[in-house]
Amino acid sequence: MAGPILQMTRHGQAREPVPYVTLPRREEREEAAYEERRYPAGKWACVTKGEPLYEQSISMSFMKLMRYICKENSVGCHLGMTVPVLNEIHLTKEGTKLEREVVTAYYIPGKFQQNPPVPMDPEIHITERAPLRVITRVFYGMTTEETILREIGLFWELLGSTDTVLRETYIVAAYENPSVPQRRNEIWFICRAE
Repeated sequence: MAGPILQMTRHGQAREPVPYVTLPRREEREEAAYEERRYPAGKWACVTKGEPLYEQSISMSFMKLMRYICKENSVGCHLGMTVPVLNEIHLTKEGTKLEREVVTAYYIPGKFQQNPPVPMDPEIHITERAPLRVITRVFYGMTTEETILREIGLFWELLGSTDTVLRETYIVAAYENPSVPQRRNEIWFICRAE
C-alpha cells in the first residue's frame, strides 16, 4: 500500500485539473453557495466496488487506481495525478441510505486522453464518459455515508424544489488525499439532459 503513495510523493504531487466551464448563474445572490459547471466528454479509469461501508469501497478502489497511475499500466510510467477523483453513488429507493456499489473514477491526464495506457489490473476499466452538467457545492472533512447524506440534504434545502437534477444518483468529488482530515470535497447534483 505504501508503494503507490511513495511513488506519488516522488513525482512532486503536481495535479492536473479536470477541464470544465463554469456556467453563468441564472439568478445573482450575494454569495454563491454553489455553481453550475459543464464538463466535456473524456476518458476515465474506473473501478466499481460494493463493500459494506462507503469508505471501504472508495479506499480499495483508489488504491487500485493509484497503482495504475504509478506504473501498473501498459506504458510502465507514472501518469500524473488529476483532480478531482469522482465517486458516483446511488441512493436506495427510500433515499435514506447509499447503495453499496460505488464507481470511483480517475480522469486520464490530457497527454494520454487520445490513447490511454491499458491498466494491468482487470478491475480497472477505461470508460469514455459523455459531457456532464452539474450543480456543485463545496464541503470539507471526511466523506462517510453519514456526511454525504447530510450534504445531499443541505444542498436540497439550498436548491429548493427542482426537477432539473437527478434525485437518485450523485457524485462526490475529492480534491485531496483521503488522509487529510479537513480535505476539500464537493457534492455534485447531476443535471438532466437538456
